[in-house]
Amino acid sequence: MAPENTAAHVAIVGAGVVGLSIALFLSDIGYNVDIVARNFPGDKSIEWSSPWAGALLAPHPDSGFPELQRASLQVYNFLAASEPSSGVRKLKITEFYDDRPEDEDVWYRTEMSNFRQLDRSELAPGSTVGFSYDGLAVNPNRLLPWIMEKLRKNRVTVLQRSIESMEELAMLTGANILINASGLGATQLASDEKMLSIRGQTMFVKTDFDEAVIFQGSQYTYVIPRASDGGVILGGVLQPNDTRVLPDLSLRSDILSRVNAITNGAFSWVDPERDVANDIVGFRPSRKGGFRLERERNTIHAYGFGGLGYLYAFGIAGKVRDMVTDTTTKAKL
Repeated sequence: MAPENTAAHVAIVGAGVVGLSIALFLSDIGYNVDIVARNFPGDKSIEWSSPWAGALLAPHPDSGFPELQRASLQVYNFLAASEPSSGVRKLKITEFYDDRPEDEDVWYRTEMSNFRQLDRSELAPGSTVGFSYDGLAVNPNRLLPWIMEKLRKNRVTVLQRSIESMEELAMLTGANILINASGLGATQLASDEKMLSIRGQTMFVKTDFDEAVIFQGSQYTYVIPRASDGGVILGGVLQPNDTRVLPDLSLRSDILSRVNAITNGAFSWVDPERDVANDIVGFRPSRKGGFRLERERNTIHAYGFGGLGYLYAFGIAGKVRDMVTDTTTKAKL
């Protein structure tokens, strides 16, 4: 389906999962789309977060935007069923919380296959409630290149460079609609002082363990399988305003101890000095007060999603597509 205004030209800054998903949705309906970014899929730079994400698609119970999650999960379920090369796969997810009552209800109880509230005897130490269900996970190093290939087929133009302002984006591309999906770059591009970098660190271990387990509340601990890579990601930490790029090797034992506590010792065989294949550091693009998803004249801002970028991505893309369609329709009228 062609857009209402076929002359509309959209430029997106940022090639993380949010920027790429927006580009895919807009180019799929015929918009002329350019992407300008400092980093693109394949770049192993610490300067952007998308390649380093755990990307477990566990619904978040109180993010406040279940409709974005539902829209994304619908797309991811389709990809898992029909596009195995996308890196989206189904798996069992078990989650624990220590900041919720034992009679806690969650919005996705009736939406996830085989959803079950755990008995007290099944809870991880210190947790007050837990759930298990059939969910999804993404391998970013497969999904991002998969989207890029779709964008090439849609004739999306990509330009790898840094820009200093949204005005520069407009001058560079000649676009009449601008989309800011720059993540932490919004600190400069949107003069947004609410942006907050949160350092994360994980480790990759070779194993055939194939279930996802996550503990949230007073601690943030998880096991996320990467079956296509032959192992799992063990995490994690949340360190606001910590700018250290190199891994803190002292965190290995702490992460491993917490992981074993929530998996009944499934990784007690791991020697942090011998069995860690890789330490991973990334910086989540969070925002104080919540993400920004709004239109400001000819600019649409979509950033500040923290560690939920993958979970929100396609839902965000749908919202942005609606904003762009509304903009071009009004322009035509």
